[in-house]
Formats: sequence, structure tokens, C-alpha cells
Amino acid sequence: MGVEVDVVEYLKQKPTRETLERIVAALEDPVADLVRKDSAFAKLGLDAADYVEPGPVVDLLLAKPRLLQRPIVVRGDRAIVGRPKERIRALLA
Repeated sequence: MGVEVDVVEYLKQKPTRETLERIVAALEDPVADLVRKDSAFAKLGLDAADYVEPGPVVDLLLAKPRLLQRPIVVRGDRAIVGRPKERIRALLA
């Protein structure tokens, strides 16, 4: 699309509390969507109902960054979970 991007490898450069809080504040999606509810989530015995508010979501992602849903696309003061990928096109258009 001809848009310059900064790619952050979140497991090499783990997000800080400040970064996660900034994403949460800009997020157009429910904050719960930032958490991957996959087999790793299940193995940890976590309950999705516990991760619907910003504070617990940020705390979880700081402790377990692998549970961060991706891609997260931030443009200006807006952020989205980039799934499905057509959402990214809409944000960048």
C-alpha cells in the first residue's frame, strides 16, 4: 500500500506497561481481543472472563507476552487488532 511501517518483534523487544497502556487507550476493539485465547492460554488455566478490563489484560501481557494477539496496528491515535487482514487496509487507507 506504499505505507511506511515499523515492525516490532514483540518477543525480542517486549512491550512495556506504558506501551501496552497506550495501545489499550487507542484500541478500537474490545481490550479482551488483545489476548490470544489459544492452547497456551488454556494450558495456563486462565479464564477469558478475567481478561475483559484494561488492567488485568495489561498485567497478563506483561507477564506472558506470547499471549499478545497480533498483529496490532497503530496509526496515529488509533489501534486495531489486524485480524482479518482487511481491517489493516481500512486503517491505513
